[in-house]
Amino acid sequence: MAIRVQAEPFDPGAEVNAMHAANVGVGAVVSFVGYVRDFNDGLEVSGMFLEHYPGMTEKALGKIATEAEQRWPLLKLEVLHRIGALEPGEPIVFVAAASAHRQAAFDACAFVMDYLKTRAPFWKKENTADGPRWVEGRDSDHAAAGRWKQ
Repeated sequence: MAIRVQAEPFDPGAEVNAMHAANVGVGAVVSFVGYVRDFNDGLEVSGMFLEHYPGMTEKALGKIATEAEQRWPLLKLEVLHRIGALEPGEPIVFVAAASAHRQAAFDACAFVMDYLKTRAPFWKKENTADGPRWVEGRDSDHAAAGRWKQ
């Protein structure tokens, strides 16, 4: 398992390639890349600033990843999230799960993203034409995470 929270940009393609480079037992890698949009709720967004609580954020992401590893037979799991100033079009989050078979990788990747959106302590401030505003959690994110309750 790899958990990274960083200000530096990343290359999603390189991250996917690294997921299976050293393990020929990997039969499937499923990844999700989230990008900063140039709009939200009908408003133009010129940029975003992400804050987190160092140590606490990594611990929360680690708990989510550990739960995924307990639920599915994964060979590798990576969660990478950017912080700091970001521009529209930049990758903000990368989640990838590697497994011998595709379904475990699909399910684990979706699970991690759903829980990341609702349990990871990140605070997002968007820069809009109306001025800066904090981004609130969405009910749809909580509904998506609810499907994984055991």
